[in-house]
Amino acid sequence: MNLKAKIHVERQKGDAQEKLNARLSLLKERGLEDKTIERDSTLRHLRAELGKANFRLARIAAQEKLNQELAQAKIDKPAREAAKQAAKAEAAKVVPEKKEKKAKKEKQAEPGGKAKGGKAN
Repeated sequence: MNLKAKIHVERQKGDAQEKLNARLSLLKERGLEDKTIERDSTLRHLRAELGKANFRLARIAAQEKLNQELAQAKIDKPAREAAKQAAKAEAAKVVPEKKEKKAKKEKQAEPGGKAKGGKAN
């Protein structure tokens, strides 16, 4: 929905509301029953116009809210980026200490002076 159309839709809603109120008062003035008034085609048409205007205004409000959130996110983006960079720099300063390698165990020679896996004479 075109956001610039908000003024026009509000005016259309106001006009429809005025016409609806005028039609209701006219029908009640004539002494018609409520059931007959509800079936009046002009009245139903005016209520439909009012509903359309309400729907359009709701869509415009949703679009305005989305635009505002996007603008706020755009403003906040440099601050978030700076915070990320600061966290990254802080993480780079703190270098984790390396664990010392375990000393290799010396192979123990088997009794008889022969290594493992050799052929026995």
